[in-house]
Amino acid sequence: MEKKMPRRLEGKVAIVTASTQGIGFGIIERLGLEGASVVVSSRKQENVEEAVEKLKSKGIDAYGIVCHVSNAQHRRNLVEKTVQKYGKIDIVICNAAANPSTDPILSSKEAVLDKLWEINVKSSILLLQDIAPHLEKGSSVIFITSIAGFQPQGSMAMYGVTKTALLGLTKALAAEMSPDTRVNAVAPGFVPTHFASFITGNSQVRESIEEKTLLNRLGTTGDMAAAAAFLASDDSSYITGETLVVAGGMPSRL
Repeated sequence: MEKKMPRRLEGKVAIVTASTQGIGFGIIERLGLEGASVVVSSRKQENVEEAVEKLKSKGIDAYGIVCHVSNAQHRRNLVEKTVQKYGKIDIVICNAAANPSTDPILSSKEAVLDKLWEINVKSSILLLQDIAPHLEKGSSVIFITSIAGFQPQGSMAMYGVTKTALLGLTKALAAEMSPDTRVNAVAPGFVPTHFASFITGNSQVRESIEEKTLLNRLGTTGDMAAAAAFLASDDSSYITGETLVVAGGMPSRL
């Protein structure tokens, strides 16, 4: 029997960036199943429409807006249309990320460094500048960072460093946005999604990562969604400035 979903987010309005597939879609679906009205966004119109249909088929109040997070007009449009439709914003989950290159840091082209910073860090700050005036008292902001933020290395080194930056941003904004808004982060371990296809496509890589966890498995989008829903809800009302590592026991210290 499927376990009954708690309804902790009734009456809340949630924006999740890059939420048409993978971890982002898992999170937005969970928020919707818990009663939130959810605003789906990503770069491609057809992906947004498809995700909205899937959510509506599960009885979720979903609204879709195309948003490339590095485009200022798109960001403003996302905020304005959400406020026009729902009148407020309670939950913001910054999930958009890029990993345009697997080059070592000292071989990375400047354009790659710029894109990593722009998508993974700067665009979230700029989006929150637009959103902040509309946030309700008791609102929750959540950054999706990564286990790679604690030990950036290998083909994900510079990507990992941008995720390290989000750990600091979480602390800084928790102070700046207190006491009316809580700011936390979720640091996923390895989750087989399209974004992480290099894991799923190679059974040796997959097994070596599974061995590094204490639970002998990769994470699921549902694992990440459960953590995000907790931080979005009043069950975490005395938690701010924290990063919740959801990585099956993989080491996570800076």
